[in-house]
Amino acid sequence: MNEFSSLHFPPEWAPQSAVLIAWPYAEGDFSHWLPAVEETYSLIAQAVAARQILIVACRDAAHAKHIETRLTAKGVDLAAVRLVTMPYNDVWVRDTAPLTIETDQGPRLLDFRFNGWGNKYEHGSDAALARRLHESGVLGQTPRIPVDFVLEGGSLETDGAGTLLTTARCLLNPNRNPQCSHEQIEAQLKQSFGLGRILWLHHGHAEGDDTDAHVDTLARFCDAKTIAYTACDDPADPLYPDLQAMAEELAALRRANGEPYRLVPLPIPARIDSEHGERLPATYANFLVINGAVLLPVYGDPADGAAAERLAACFPGREIVAIPSTPLIRQYGSIHCMSMQFPKSIAIAAK
Repeated sequence: MNEFSSLHFPPEWAPQSAVLIAWPYAEGDFSHWLPAVEETYSLIAQAVAARQILIVACRDAAHAKHIETRLTAKGVDLAAVRLVTMPYNDVWVRDTAPLTIETDQGPRLLDFRFNGWGNKYEHGSDAALARRLHESGVLGQTPRIPVDFVLEGGSLETDGAGTLLTTARCLLNPNRNPQCSHEQIEAQLKQSFGLGRILWLHHGHAEGDDTDAHVDTLARFCDAKTIAYTACDDPADPLYPDLQAMAEELAALRRANGEPYRLVPLPIPARIDSEHGERLPATYANFLVINGAVLLPVYGDPADGAAAERLAACFPGREIVAIPSTPLIRQYGSIHCMSMQFPKSIAIAAK
């Protein structure tokens, strides 16, 4: 990485060329809820393809044809869609797709190791997704750089100005990089992304989350001075103490110039349970910023409206597109988890 004289980790609100998703399939974890989750995927695809290129990973030719039929029924212009056939275990491409840095020699795709969120799940195909996506040519001539370090995109939040926000519960977990000390992990992140500083959260989690507290379920940069975060004001909720402690941590954080952040609380939706009676990790913080819009997960909850209103104030000039996401949360993720944006510097291949 040292061959570059400048490195920049672009924020999500920077202009984009494309968004990647991996379509769910009948043999996968969403098999019990496939019609409902495909409807959610179709709405997300419709919103993205209206504004930029949509890259869709699919399993085989028959799966690709099925996806095209669904998208056509939604009125999606297939000229804006790139279908890429490859194997994958899970649909959570936020954690398996390459991460883009911009350098003085052009963009580069960082391909970190993926170990199934600490070896919790089978992940052989997911660990190769970034390489296969690059080999498909859909990302043009952008070089891919393998990095021998376990890291998932959902664990990182950048302000685009040299600051990274992350959680100790995930990045310092011995199930990721047990050979590395805290200092070595910080050094790796700073070297890989050209960072000046890293802000650590030691509190906060979404009950049912199996990622070891990915920051994208908890706290998100909306611009370089604003953080929207998952908040709980019900002392009877088991999440209350930890989320209150996280709110205090966020209030103590300072920007690089010493000023406090503008903090915007996003209410936590009412409890949604799995079929086994376990709480699912539904939060509004798992939104996706795209060109001209923010895709907001909603859950048919009274708090949906408040979350949309507060995020609209964080993203002036962008449309807030509410996407029913209860089907997604059945497998412990939401809109940000199932997508990966690529900045405008990535030249997407023509059809």
